[in-house]
Amino acid sequence: MTNLEMAGAAALILRLAMGVMFLAHGWLKIRVFTPAGTVQYFKSLGLPGFFAYLTIAGEIGGGTLLVLGIETRWVALLLVPLIAGTIVFVHGKNGWPFTNKDGGWEFPAFWIVGLVVLALLGDGTAALGPVLHRP
Repeated sequence: MTNLEMAGAAALILRLAMGVMFLAHGWLKIRVFTPAGTVQYFKSLGLPGFFAYLTIAGEIGGGTLLVLGIETRWVALLLVPLIAGTIVFVHGKNGWPFTNKDGGWEFPAFWIVGLVVLALLGDGTAALGPVLHRP
């Protein structure tokens, strides 16, 4: 039996955790690796350089929307391909455990599960989305 009051709080906690993680990853690409460095890294993976900017925008924009609780379900689903791309292009070849050299695909896979669960749960409590959509 699901406790609906607690489900809203659970969605809030998961939404905030996911949002902060995306913001941290985007900020890392801006402040530490720099956008130019991130472009070069993406090119070294055989990806077009502009994917770096799309990824940074997705992480910062998506993280912000998750923290605020705006269109949570859609944002969570739209971020799944971004994380799946890290498995396909970066971590998949490194094996399962994230403790492997250069990180395996364990953590990104768990991140995808969290995003899918968040999409199923929705905004949760303390979300701006429902407030913005009131007539």
